[in-house]
Order: sequence, then structure tokens, then C-alpha cells
Amino acid sequence: MAYDEGLAERIRHRLGTDPAVTEKRMFGGLAFLHAGNMAVGVIGDGLMVRVGPEATDAALARPGTRPFDFTGRPMRGWVVVAASALSEDSDLDDWIDRGRGFAAGLPPK
Repeated sequence: MAYDEGLAERIRHRLGTDPAVTEKRMFGGLAFLHAGNMAVGVIGDGLMVRVGPEATDAALARPGTRPFDFTGRPMRGWVVVAASALSEDSDLDDWIDRGRGFAAGLPPK
């Protein structure tokens, strides 16, 4: 599956030169990891965000979100944000901050 390179570039720009952030091809897309833990990624034209199990319901209540369902079973703690909900840089920044914040709270891998 191809992924939206434009969205990937927007994410790279926002993450800057943070030495804790790395990129890795995963799920047929591109993942951005913080200290080895996935924070956000691009799959198709959507943004995959690791929000954590406790924040899943609140994240899914926001416009343009759906459960991350890669294997046929939704993965609690992960959401996909549609491209249409990411047109404003401030919206993308918010989702990136959520994903990076959750990943940063996990032990490094």
C-alpha cells in the first residue's frame, strides 16, 4: 500500500531534528517512532496516531477519526485521522503532539 508522501513531509517538518524520532516502514506505510515506540504514521492518505487505550474513546469522538483496524480487529489505543481532518497545520500539530506525548511516556526500546 502506498502512503501520502506529502503528509509524511508535513510530519517530518513538524518533528524537526528531534534525535529521539526515527522513521520506519510499517503496515505498508511509514511510521515515526519516539525512542523506538511508534507515535504516528502515514497509511494511505490518513494519519495513524497512537493515543493510548485510555484516550481512544475521546479521540474517536473527534471529526474525521476511525479505529485503526489493520488486522480485522480494531486496535485499542490507535486511531486513524482522515486527510480531510488534517488540512489545517494546527490540527496536524495537535495529533502529532498526542502521538508523540503517548510514545514519550513509554520506556525506550
